[in-house]
Amino acid sequence: MKLVFATHNQNKFKEVKVLMPSHIELLSLTDINCSEDIPETESTIEGNAVLKSKYVKKHYGYDCFADDTGLEVPVLNNEPGVYSARYAGPANDAQANMQKLLLNLSEKENRNARFKTAISLVYGEEENIFLGICEGEIAQVQRGTDGFGYDPIFQPVGFNQTFAEMTLEQKSEIGHRGKAIRRLIEHLSE
Repeated sequence: MKLVFATHNQNKFKEVKVLMPSHIELLSLTDINCSEDIPETESTIEGNAVLKSKYVKKHYGYDCFADDTGLEVPVLNNEPGVYSARYAGPANDAQANMQKLLLNLSEKENRNARFKTAISLVYGEEENIFLGICEGEIAQVQRGTDGFGYDPIFQPVGFNQTFAEMTLEQKSEIGHRGKAIRRLIEHLSE
């Protein structure tokens, strides 16, 4: 079975590929020669995931799934949320995004946060959405060198490490994207 994961992000692709069963040949947007940035113009994480999966199906004809992920911090009205990748501006600069978030939380005691991933699957004529949520808190300082995005400042509940201090396998086991991907795989196996 061939399935496109609608991403140009090789870190994200690697993280998901590890979880896929061997009978699914996973392709990235690069593999299908899709070089354009698919616009994310919806106001929700779920909406952006649907936009991307439908775009690939319509323009390239492949069965596809797409994800969108946001970091939600309740004390900041769930910011950065749908704007997580562009929180500090259009450059998609992870370091600037983390610095802005740490600054916005500097006077706050409550540092609770959650990562939320929505996966939209377009398979044949069928469309489905799978959610994964990981609760945690924002660390006071960056720790760790693995992962990407907000991983150096996100510490999941029950752990003393940030995502960036964990192995890819540990993060996939407890993380938001791993949870959503396992729901997708379970659906595809039915």
